[in-house]
Amino acid sequence: MSGPDSAETERLSEAIDRIVPALEGFNRFQDPDLAGRQRDTWMAALNEPLPACGEGLEPVLQALIEDIIPYGVRIGSPGFSGWVTTAPTTVGVAAALAATVAGAQRYWVQPFNALETVGLRWLAELLGLPGDWFGVLVSGGSVANLVGLGAARQWAFERIGHDPARDGLPPEPRCRIYASSEIHHVVNRSAAVLGLGRRAVASIAVDEHQRIDLDQLCAALEADRSEGILPMALVASAGTVNTGAVDPIEQMAEIASQYDTWLHIDGAYGLFGVLDPRVTPLFCGLERADSAAVDPHKWLAAPLGCGAAYVRDRALLARAFTLEPAEYLEMDSDASRVESAFDHLGDPPYHHFSPEHSAPSRGVRVWAILKEIGAEGMRERVIRHNNFARHIASRVEADGRLELLAEPVLSICCFRYRPPEMEEDQVDDLNAEIAHRLRAAGTYVPSTTRVAGRFAIRPCYINPRTSLADVDGLVDQVLEIGDALTSRG
Repeated sequence: MSGPDSAETERLSEAIDRIVPALEGFNRFQDPDLAGRQRDTWMAALNEPLPACGEGLEPVLQALIEDIIPYGVRIGSPGFSGWVTTAPTTVGVAAALAATVAGAQRYWVQPFNALETVGLRWLAELLGLPGDWFGVLVSGGSVANLVGLGAARQWAFERIGHDPARDGLPPEPRCRIYASSEIHHVVNRSAAVLGLGRRAVASIAVDEHQRIDLDQLCAALEADRSEGILPMALVASAGTVNTGAVDPIEQMAEIASQYDTWLHIDGAYGLFGVLDPRVTPLFCGLERADSAAVDPHKWLAAPLGCGAAYVRDRALLARAFTLEPAEYLEMDSDASRVESAFDHLGDPPYHHFSPEHSAPSRGVRVWAILKEIGAEGMRERVIRHNNFARHIASRVEADGRLELLAEPVLSICCFRYRPPEMEEDQVDDLNAEIAHRLRAAGTYVPSTTRVAGRFAIRPCYINPRTSLADVDGLVDQVLEIGDALTSRG
């Protein structure tokens, strides 16, 4: 009973000092991307049997240095412009490490708990969200959208005298969520988790700018009303992950009011776009929404696992996600008697406002980044990245071998290699091969999508490390590969 635990609980500086050079080397992105090509090597080193007896700290650190860190995922590389994700900046990593050690839970009377509230307040102010909205930090856009739509479900059914969080969904009426065909599929998953079913999301066609078609939306609402279907929520995308399109928020707010339903904003990627004065008007009506989702771990470049949900009505959100009382959680709530960090869980009690109970301290990440760069630093980043997308569009329009598939709105540009003489049925296969060769080369890594059915190369710029040279390098390499494949070079 008096023997020591097998795990090392000291020597933190030594452990961190050992792996920092490997992390710094990785973060320079000077070596080739070998994760795919040398998969057998690192898999052989890692795919070992469960050890009966532990090997101690040193072999673990050595494995991290030799077999894991060098083969890490290079989403922070300056040429990576793929999915809407990036590696965190330095201060975010430092803040996350500090929270892991000194603020391992967001609860109790301690600075990391207080920074949940400060970070949420700063983020709301940055994005122009109403100051009286209530926010909660969660693991990402999936949960942030779930929180917003969970509040919408509570609101919709309470209005007909039913508490869905307490009693479950009633057999009738059926309810529906309305979103464009471009909405992120986490909305459909939220509908499934909330007991509505994925098919409860009505997929509304988009216009020629990939925004929700308002006439089609109203037609769907009218058809459902005639069948007695309850409109639970409209979802407006404040920047789709496909093309960066921003739905007409102001008009959707009018429609939500007309049909007496909830308006939720999915701004996980694009809500930061409001900082660019050229596109700020597209976000008009944001303050009329009932909830919003945004991901600091996207454009703000916070460490992954940091999303935020904001809801107009704090009490409603609490009814949607509150925990039932448990004696072991109850603590003295008299603030005048707090003599220990553990005398009080902290206010607000964030575990009552989302599906998460135990949760890391995330607010310190938002606080640290905004304290470092300020609102203007973030505004400059958004404008620079939006300029990158527009720069690609200008190069595409000036080159007869390339075709622009969607005019950039935010920091995404969808284009393809399209020699004039090539038949349409060959273009998709050609661009898929170009994208494959880009990934294999490893210097410039965009993702791909389809725009109006056409295969597109899709760079998305949210990476703080990316320069204009990297943007031009991508276009140059697309042209080089395309020319080689079509025997033009």
